[in-house]
Amino acid sequence: MFNSTTMMDFLLMDIPGMQDLQVFYAMFSLVYLVTIMGNLIIAAVTTLDKSLHLPMYFFLRNLSIPDSCYISVTVPNSCMNYLLGTRSISKARCAAQVFLVVFFGFVEVLFLNFIVHDCFAAICRPLHYPVIMSPHLPVHSTLAAVLSGIIYGALHTINTFRLPFCHSHAVQQLFCEIPSLLMLSCSDTFSNQIANLVSALVIGGGCFVYIMKSYIHIFSTVLRFPGVTERKKAFSTCAPHILMVSVFLSSSFYVYLRPSAMSSGVKDMVLSMFYYVIPPSSILLSRV
Repeated sequence: MFNSTTMMDFLLMDIPGMQDLQVFYAMFSLVYLVTIMGNLIIAAVTTLDKSLHLPMYFFLRNLSIPDSCYISVTVPNSCMNYLLGTRSISKARCAAQVFLVVFFGFVEVLFLNFIVHDCFAAICRPLHYPVIMSPHLPVHSTLAAVLSGIIYGALHTINTFRLPFCHSHAVQQLFCEIPSLLMLSCSDTFSNQIANLVSALVIGGGCFVYIMKSYIHIFSTVLRFPGVTERKKAFSTCAPHILMVSVFLSSSFYVYLRPSAMSSGVKDMVLSMFYYVIPPSSILLSRV
């Protein structure tokens, strides 16, 4: 038995070996501002233009909200820490950051599935589209996504911060995230790792399989279109979405599901950019 102390603050680390952090954070901030402005424009246009009050644009508008919030949870805090020269974050703020990241990430994945479902119904089941996408479905789906996201985020946050942290107070990451925090715990984290594995495979893997299966049906239908222009338009719309989903899920799977013994601080920090920054910005490009 060793003496354990209660951790009240954590210390977020910079990327080791990074020579010019000023350029890195400048680019970081630029991507953030472009993503926020783009999402705000999309939300405003789809709200003010009555011709866009359709299920597809309803989900696009709602996706802009978790997109903006998801990237806002981590990037501004990291940039402010750099500008102020401090890496300290309280345990309460760290827990809030973990909850919000999990919550908005969960909601974003569900909204991506809703968009694919709408696209599938419009292309593959056009005659049944009014029935499949009923007027009440978008609202009910949004409420279900938000409520389930709150429960999902709360369970993961509580399950993580019930652990004692006594090995170190230095989080090997730019943000507070579950895998990096589990490495600091002085108790057995096997049950936490199993919970992360099961939830990631069931929710993330299930959503990915559904998206890929839907796009296989969509592409098979599009290939039967008589006009080449219609095919190119459909493929150009679907390709960025598939790429974004693949980057988001594959990078997050690697960081969240790999064994702790295989952890690499630099590699994890770089990969964190993919599922914190690139998905919101890449899906923004697919909507423009």
